[in-house]
Amino acid sequence: MADGNIVTSRRFFLMASAAGGGLLLAGCVATPDTTDGAPAIAAEPAKPAAPPVVIDTYVAIAPDGTIRIMAKNPEVGQGIKTMLPMLIAEELDADWSKVIVEQADADAKYGNQIAGGSFATPNHWVPHRQQGAAARNMLIQAAAARLNKPVEEFTTEASLVIHAASNTKIPYGDLAADAAKIKPPELGAMKLKDPKDYRIIGKPMRNWDSPKIVRGEPIFGIDTKIEGMKYAYFEKCPVFGGKLVSANTDEIKALPGIVDCFVVKQVGNLPTKMGLLDGVAIVADDWWTAKEAGKKLKITWDEGVSKDESTTAYDKKAAELAKAAPMSNLSKVGDAAAALKTAAKTVEGSYVYPFLVHAPLEPMNCTAHAKADGTVEVWAPTQRPDMGANGAFSLIQGALGVAKDKITIHMIRGGGGFGRRLDNDYAVEAAVISKQAGNIPIKLIWTREQDVQHDPYRPGGYHNFKAGLDKDGNLVALTNHFVTFGRPNDAGAMAVLASANSPPQEFPANYVPNHSYDQSMMMGGMPTGPLRAPTSNAVCFAHQSFIDEVAHAAGKDPLAFRLELLNLPVPAGANRTGMNADRMKDVVRVVGERSGWANRASLPKGTGMGVAFYFSHQGYFAQVAKVKVEQNGSWRVLKVWSVGDVGSMIINPINAHNQVQGSIVDGISEMHQKITFDKGRTVQSNFYDMPLLRIDYAPQIDSHFHITSFSPTGLGEPALPPVLPAVANALFAATGKRLRTLPVNQSELRWS
Repeated sequence: MADGNIVTSRRFFLMASAAGGGLLLAGCVATPDTTDGAPAIAAEPAKPAAPPVVIDTYVAIAPDGTIRIMAKNPEVGQGIKTMLPMLIAEELDADWSKVIVEQADADAKYGNQIAGGSFATPNHWVPHRQQGAAARNMLIQAAAARLNKPVEEFTTEASLVIHAASNTKIPYGDLAADAAKIKPPELGAMKLKDPKDYRIIGKPMRNWDSPKIVRGEPIFGIDTKIEGMKYAYFEKCPVFGGKLVSANTDEIKALPGIVDCFVVKQVGNLPTKMGLLDGVAIVADDWWTAKEAGKKLKITWDEGVSKDESTTAYDKKAAELAKAAPMSNLSKVGDAAAALKTAAKTVEGSYVYPFLVHAPLEPMNCTAHAKADGTVEVWAPTQRPDMGANGAFSLIQGALGVAKDKITIHMIRGGGGFGRRLDNDYAVEAAVISKQAGNIPIKLIWTREQDVQHDPYRPGGYHNFKAGLDKDGNLVALTNHFVTFGRPNDAGAMAVLASANSPPQEFPANYVPNHSYDQSMMMGGMPTGPLRAPTSNAVCFAHQSFIDEVAHAAGKDPLAFRLELLNLPVPAGANRTGMNADRMKDVVRVVGERSGWANRASLPKGTGMGVAFYFSHQGYFAQVAKVKVEQNGSWRVLKVWSVGDVGSMIINPINAHNQVQGSIVDGISEMHQKITFDKGRTVQSNFYDMPLLRIDYAPQIDSHFHITSFSPTGLGEPALPPVLPAVANALFAATGKRLRTLPVNQSELRWS
């Protein structure tokens, strides 16, 4: 299945949403009408009567044939809880209808457990299939020993070991106990299936939790309940990194329904300003009481060095730096300055994008119990329980002074993440509040306002381009003076903030004969971090929009111009890494064909099409957007055509298209959003001033995968970056107004 369907019927919409996990509709699921193509929602297998026998780290099989497969990575809506077990089940030759998927806890035996970077597919494509093949091998060995026959005489199919010569079929459940006693074989020695024999991989499988989500079952972090649990509200300084001076904790303790109120102090040095910060915790029998008591807090803060920072000041400083000599060079090939002087035509453009907030629908929350015996148990909707200083284990160890082996982290499904839950400030807050409250279990829930105003934001940035064209309209030189945000590191040198970089190899660097990418930095006091497709989601807008601007200045078709650039020979002194130009050319050509790009001149005034492409997270995506702009400047995206190359296999087509569609909707949504700062504080506070794209504004989406011979790669992120410039370029085609600053300002798109 390479193509995605456009939803055309209400029945299909409801059933496909349930199957893909993309919509929460309780009580709206009926028996599917197979005539409209709606995927069925299979019933979850009943829990086995007898406990399953553990075969290896991932697989356990019950006597009745039920197979439990552990899902090792955090699930935040990206479908990994279904996809990874599919890999194991395929090579295990399991009957998928008998499979139960169980979310693993954070445990070193599983290796890295993280939801980020679209790494799950490339990192597990081979190892997880080998894991399944090894378990299958153990079952065959058990059957061979039972029948006293050579293992070479046995095959498997759908949870059965088969000995054809004696017409014997043994269910996996009958062999599990014997198989568990066999030494697991070397994973690297396992022979894997020919893809033509796949029964599970490549087939559309509904996401494991979808029926529970549709029924409204409590499976998210915010739904967690444990015996004796109290609720907490935690108030931090509105200025990032501010210190608490005093608070009226005794007054709050005296309020009805309040269990406790106390000051929490920052632990350790937090250069990223993410972790346990100063604040006041309010504990109550219910969350609403705690939250309402927070309105009566009277806190004196030392707001620190960031209290005077503002978006207005950033913009002013960026303009000053853009006119000055760059502070450093990121990459250089040829002599761009000389080439610009002799160019037949030059084009200049400055592009600006704002800070953005992650804003998952489920706000930050965590349930924790720091017990009197020194152990800590945590239920966290985290994307990164371990790995690095901001992993949940590290933060809790540092704050509570406990050893890692004393901490248990249950990874609970997150209601969206987009990179936000890679930081675990909410987890360490819950653990510390639990301990200070007297070693009682605590459920901490942030308000929406706290979620918006205490985020590791996607950084804003300022790109100042200049391009040179020769007499034939060929791009011969390109420069970019990028102005971004930094902060002194431990050595006192300015270092770029997380995700505030611009890659030195950004296309068309190492394609155009002469380029120079330069950089200047200004101080940024806010926390920053990765947002879905980090860095790429920002710089793609700037670079691919300016390439479009240059194409028009050259009098060339923007799609053909991109293919020209991709066909350029490697310049002297250049070192191309990362993107495979041939793979990108193919997806650009295909998206042009699927979208009817060649016929765009027939579109009515006020309607336009734009194109962009991008390579990120090992994925190749080209997209064409079609927009309509009214004369008053109001606009909407009518349709997006997306073509992606993520290798030889689309493991779960339902979820793959869901990821592409979600990425496109996210990208368009970002064109309406911004986070601004004043007096060191975040100005925006909720969805009314930081809007998400509404369902009635979502475009039609044509999602297609261009299958190639390369090993499969991930889909959580690479489909997002190109939609922003594709839409921006379409807005130019519709109005003649070049969009250089995000978010889109309707008044600047008016036409007559």
